Amino acid sequence: MTGQTLSTTDWRERSANQTRLAFGQALLEIGEREPRSVVLSVDTQDLIGIRTWIDKFPERFTELGIAEQNAIGVASGLATTGLRPYVCAYAPFITARSMEQVRNDIAYANQRVVIGAAASGISLGVAGGTHHALEDLALMRSLPNMTVIVPADVDEAFRATLATLDIDGPVYMRLGGRVEEPPVNDDRDAAFELGRAVQLRPGKDVTVIACGALVEMALRASDALKKENINARVLNMHTIKPLDRDAVLAAAAETGGIVTAEEHRFAGGLGGAIAELLAVENPTRMRMVAMPDEFAVIGPTGPLRTKYGMSAEAIVTACKSLLQ
Repeated sequence: MTGQTLSTTDWRERSANQTRLAFGQALLEIGEREPRSVVLSVDTQDLIGIRTWIDKFPERFTELGIAEQNAIGVASGLATTGLRPYVCAYAPFITARSMEQVRNDIAYANQRVVIGAAASGISLGVAGGTHHALEDLALMRSLPNMTVIVPADVDEAFRATLATLDIDGPVYMRLGGRVEEPPVNDDRDAAFELGRAVQLRPGKDVTVIACGALVEMALRASDALKKENINARVLNMHTIKPLDRDAVLAAAAETGGIVTAEEHRFAGGLGGAIAELLAVENPTRMRMVAMPDEFAVIGPTGPLRTKYGMSAEAIVTACKSLLQ
């Protein structure tokens, strides 16, 4: 590695409890470690906080504007030359708008391209349904060769981004928007292990498996349930693909049921992945906390999550229903 690594304080402070910014901070370290790394932006210089990269590595940066299909094609082309492209994009557009290019140019060709997809879920609530990414996990995890990661906080986002250096294939990194994502793990320096869920709360009565913004809500739900003598295990499933089969099957065998929680539609996301596994390996009682089958109205992110049942209270209700 050349150059000086960012200090822990520096990158955490600059990330401001937002995974999108932690991704941008991790890119700076990747730039030092891997001289073949390049960054492509689709009008995301401020969204992902990559202006420092532009200043430091100007010859390894390209702004492509609001042209997601083109960005994926360019990234694929650069990857064929041995470069390591990191595409900085908006989640709703890099998935839906450029799905054909992601499938054919990146996944089918098994290119080493990392897509940092910010503003996922309804983190851009005030922008309306066109700017909500609530089907991106279903799209990305359906693609062969694709690794799908959903960090829950800045520490996980930073380390997961660094881990992409060792992934030989395409990666979809689902990041938040301009809303704070509080730390979820007491050990803020814990290593990131691809495909290995993190148990944040022990419990034998029921298991809550969550990802992204819903992990913090799962912790709050577990704490609320404990006051009613219900011990809810909480798993942070930061990697949707490859899924931690062992953790899921252990939860199914050791607890009274599984509740999944995610800021994504019911169809095709984390809940769908776990249900598919359990249906074959060990049929288990389940409930899913997710976005209903409708387009969300326009509004602030927090109230929208509550309106559509993506909340700690909804997780508590789902857990109780399994234990009746």
